[in-house]
Amino acid sequence: MAAFSVPSILKEKKFPFVFAFFLLLILVTFLLISNSHSPIPIATNLAGSISAATPVPLPSSAASFPEIPAAAAPPPVSGRVDYQSVEWELCKGVDVDFIPCLDNWKAIKELQSRRHKEHRERHCPDPPRRCLVPLPQGYKAPVAWPKSRDMIWYNNVPHPKLVEYKKDQRWVVKYGNYFVFPGGGTQFKNGVKHYITTIEKMLPEIGFGKKTRIVLDVGCGVASFGGALLDRDVMTMSFAPKDEHEAQIQFALERGIPAYLSVIGTQKLAFPDNSYDVVHCARCRVHWDGDGGQPLLELNRILRPGGYFIWSATPVYRKDDRHKTMVTLTKSICWSEVAKISAVGANDVGLVIYQKPITSSCYKSRKEQNPPLCDQSRSNSSWYMPLDSCLVPLADESYTWPSPWPQRLKEKPRALSEPDAEVSYRDDSTHWSALVSEVYLGGLGINWSKLRNVMDMNARHGGFAAALVNLPIWVMNVVPIQEADTLPVIYDRGLIGVYHDWCESFNTYPRTYDLLHSSFLFANLSKRCDIIEVAAEMDRILRPDGYLLVQDTVELLNKISPILKSLHWAVNLHQDQFLVGKKGFWRPGILEYTVLLERLYSNRVGKRSQCILVRFRFDAKRG
Repeated sequence: MAAFSVPSILKEKKFPFVFAFFLLLILVTFLLISNSHSPIPIATNLAGSISAATPVPLPSSAASFPEIPAAAAPPPVSGRVDYQSVEWELCKGVDVDFIPCLDNWKAIKELQSRRHKEHRERHCPDPPRRCLVPLPQGYKAPVAWPKSRDMIWYNNVPHPKLVEYKKDQRWVVKYGNYFVFPGGGTQFKNGVKHYITTIEKMLPEIGFGKKTRIVLDVGCGVASFGGALLDRDVMTMSFAPKDEHEAQIQFALERGIPAYLSVIGTQKLAFPDNSYDVVHCARCRVHWDGDGGQPLLELNRILRPGGYFIWSATPVYRKDDRHKTMVTLTKSICWSEVAKISAVGANDVGLVIYQKPITSSCYKSRKEQNPPLCDQSRSNSSWYMPLDSCLVPLADESYTWPSPWPQRLKEKPRALSEPDAEVSYRDDSTHWSALVSEVYLGGLGINWSKLRNVMDMNARHGGFAAALVNLPIWVMNVVPIQEADTLPVIYDRGLIGVYHDWCESFNTYPRTYDLLHSSFLFANLSKRCDIIEVAAEMDRILRPDGYLLVQDTVELLNKISPILKSLHWAVNLHQDQFLVGKKGFWRPGILEYTVLLERLYSNRVGKRSQCILVRFRFDAKRG
C-alpha cells in the first residue's frame, strides 16, 4: 500500500481532494474553538434547529378540528431556547436493546416466584430512567419495505443465536451483512406459505383477507406467519416475550411486520375483550391447560365470538394426558372442533382448529358451571389486571360478524353502543381523512415513502390509521389507559392496537418505529408525568431518521420543542399546531457535523459538478 502524504497528493494533482481536506480542517478547528467557550456543541444549531415552516393550507374540513386554546403571549417555538435546560447521558449498565419495564433486573431479582413467567412481565423502574439507549455499532438505516420482509441488516439486530439454535428449521440465516428469512419455522416444514394453504384447505370458511382480517400469533418466532399473511390482506399482531429466543420480536419489527412484546403469565394481555378474528399458536410453548386453564381462558377472552383458534402442536396428535386435558378444557368453555389433521409423514404437522361460540347459551346449559361465568360487574380493563378464572359472558342475541374487509373499515363498529356515538365516529373519520390527505401527506415535509412502522400514540377511533390504509405502512394504535376506551372500536374496524400508559415505557425494542404520531395527548399526560421522560421514551422507540408528528396547542408545542432540540432533533412548526421532529444519529458524547461540500471531479464519463454529503463524527470525550 502506497504511503499517504501531502506531496504524493500534489504530485498526482488531486486538487479537489486537497481543497476539501483543508476546508474540512478549517471547519473542525473552528468548531472545536467554539465548543471551548460553550458547554453545548454548535452541532445543535445544525442538527437540532427549530424553524417556522412555510404555512400549510388546512383542509376545508378545518372547522371540525379540535379548537386550540389561545396561550397568553407564548414564546415563539422558533425563538432562542435554553439548550442547558436538559442534559442527556447514555443509560449506564444497559445494552443497545434496553427496555426499561422489561429489563428492570433489580425488581426481577426480588420476585418471589418465576413459575408463571413473572420475570417476563412488566416491572417498571420508579422513577423512570431519564437517559438514552446507545446505538449498535455499525447501525444503519433499515432495509426498505418490502425487501425488508425477506432480509435485514445484521448490524441492526446483531443476534446470531437463533441462526444456530433454529438452523434445521430455517427461521433465519446469516448471509454476508444480512439476516435472510427463508420462511421456515418449527411447524412450517414445507414453508409458511404451504402451511397457510393447508389451513385454508382444512377450513375454507376462514376466509383470510375477507372474513378474517385480524390475527394474533402467539409465540411468533420471527413472525414469518404474520409476514406471509400480509399477502392475503390480513393484519397479524405477532407477540412473544423477551426470552431465550433472542430478539424474535426485534427481528419481526426490523422486517416491518407488526409485533409486540408480551407474555401470558399472571396478567391479562393489553387487548380488549372479543377482539381477534383468529388466534394462532404453532408450538408457542404456552401450557394452555395450566393453572386450571387460565391461559386458555385469557385466549377465549380476546377471541371474537365465532372466532377460530388454530393450534399446531405435538398434543394435537398424541393421545397423552395433555391431549386429554385439552379436550376436556375446550369442551368446558364450549369450543367446537371444526377441523383437524394429524401428522402422518416426517414433513407433516398436527393441526386442529377450534371455534368459539357466538352466544352464552352453551355456557348456561353446561352440567357443571366450571369455569363459572364472570360477574357482570367485572372490570373490562386489562391493564395490569390478573388473569380471569371465569368465562366472559357473551350477548344473548344473535351475534353479527363484521363485514368483509375492506367494507369493515368504514361500517359502524359494533362496539359503538351509545346513541350519539355514530355521529361522533363519522365526524372523526371525515376529519382524519381530510387532515391526512390535505396536510399530513403533502405539507409537513415527511417522506412517507420511506416509512413502514408507524405508531399513533393517542388513537381514539383509529381515524389516523384508517386514513393511511392504502399506503404500504401499518399502524400500531395505542389507546392511553386514562382516555376513553375506544380500542374495541379499532378492532371492529379491522385495525390493531394496545392499551398503554405513556408515563411508562412501551413494550418494544429500541429503534423499532419510523414515525410516532400524537394528537392532543400531552395536556393530560403532562399532569401525571414528566414530559422529559416521555421524550426519552420516544427517542428510544424511534429509529434514527424517524419522525415525530405532534398536533397540539402552541403552549404544549413550546414545552416539547426545546426538549427535542436538546436531543439534537431537527424540529419544524407548521400552522402553530403541527410540530414535526426528525431524530438524528446523535448520542451523548458524540458531536455530529454534517458538512455539504461541492467539488469538481473527473471520471471516465467526463467532468461534472456534484454535491456530496459528508458526515463526520468525533468522540467528544477523546477530544
